[in-house]
Amino acid sequence: MRPFYPQLVYFEPQALNYPLGKELYEKFKNADVEIRETTSHNQVRNIPGKNENQQYRNAKSTLVVGVRKTLKFDTSKPSAEYAIPLATGCMGHCHYCYLQTTLGDKPYIRTYVNLDDIFSAADDYMKERAPEITRFEAACTSDIVGIDHLTHSLKKTIEFIGEREHGRLRFVTKYHHVDHLLDAKHNGHTRFRFSVNAAHVIKYFEPGTSNFLERIEAAEKVAKADYPLGFVIAPIIWHEGWEEGYLELFERLEASLPSYAKKDLTFEMIQHRFTQTAKRVINKRYPKSKLEMEEKERKYKWGRYGRGKYVYKDERAAELRDTLTGYIDKYFPRAKIEYFT
Repeated sequence: MRPFYPQLVYFEPQALNYPLGKELYEKFKNADVEIRETTSHNQVRNIPGKNENQQYRNAKSTLVVGVRKTLKFDTSKPSAEYAIPLATGCMGHCHYCYLQTTLGDKPYIRTYVNLDDIFSAADDYMKERAPEITRFEAACTSDIVGIDHLTHSLKKTIEFIGEREHGRLRFVTKYHHVDHLLDAKHNGHTRFRFSVNAAHVIKYFEPGTSNFLERIEAAEKVAKADYPLGFVIAPIIWHEGWEEGYLELFERLEASLPSYAKKDLTFEMIQHRFTQTAKRVINKRYPKSKLEMEEKERKYKWGRYGRGKYVYKDERAAELRDTLTGYIDKYFPRAKIEYFT
C-alpha cells in the first residue's frame, strides 16, 4: 500500500515557530494539499462530508500540525513506564481499535512539532528513575510509523534515546514504510515491534493497513538494521478456525524470518476487549463489521479509574493463552513472551 499523505492539513499558528512546523508547511504548500489555520486542534471544524460517517473517514486523512502543551507523560503499562507523546490518531480503519473511543469526535491525526520540549521532559523522567532503565512507548495514541515518512519525528526520537544510557524506546506498527528509519543511530535502545494476526483478523478487521507480507518484509529490514525486534499479537480474536489461523501465523513467521531476525525476539499478546461505548461507536462507524461484541459471551474486567471492559471468559482466555504460548515455544523457543493480557 502507498504511504499516507493527507488531503487536508491544519496548522496551529504556534507550530510555525518550530523548525519542523516550518518544514511541514513548506512541504504541504508545494503539494496539492488544502491548508487551513486553526487556533487549536479543539477548534478544528468543517471537515468535509455529507454525513457523520463521511466526515469520520475524511478526518482519517486530515493532519493537524500543532504544539504539545501538556508535557506530563501518561503511564504505559505493561509495555513501558511512560508514553512519549509524538502524535495522536491513525489513518487505519481497524474496527476494534481503542482510539475509536479515546479520540471521540476528533479522529484526525495530530503531530507535535516541539520535539525539544518533549525530549527535555523525557530527560527529566530518565533522571528521576536513574540508574534504572526508563522505557518509553511511542505508539500509545497513534501508529507513529504510519506518518513518520512525513515528519521524521520518530527517527529523531530513536536517535535521541540512542544517546541516553538509561533510556529505551518501543513502538508498534501495522505499516511497512520503514526505509527512512533503517539508518537511524538507535544504538540498540529501540525495540521495533510489528502488530501481526491471523489472516481472518487482518482481512476482516484491519482495512487501511499494510498486509501481512508487507509487515514481515519490513520486519526483516528492521532486523537487518540491528534493531531489537518484537511482535504484538493483538487483538487475539476467537473466531471459527482460530487454532488453525494462529498456527498458520506462526508457521508463516518462522518461514519468513531469517535467522538473524530471530536472535532477540519478544512477543506480546493481548486478547480482544471492548467497552459498551466502544461497541456503540464501532457499530455506528462500521455497521457491516463482523466483529463479535456480545456481552453475554464475555467477562467484565474492572480497569483503572473505575471503568471496565469486556474480555473473554477465563476458560476461553486460558485456551487462547495456552495455545498461542505453545506455538511460540515450538517455533521460536528462544523468544521472550512479555505478557498475555
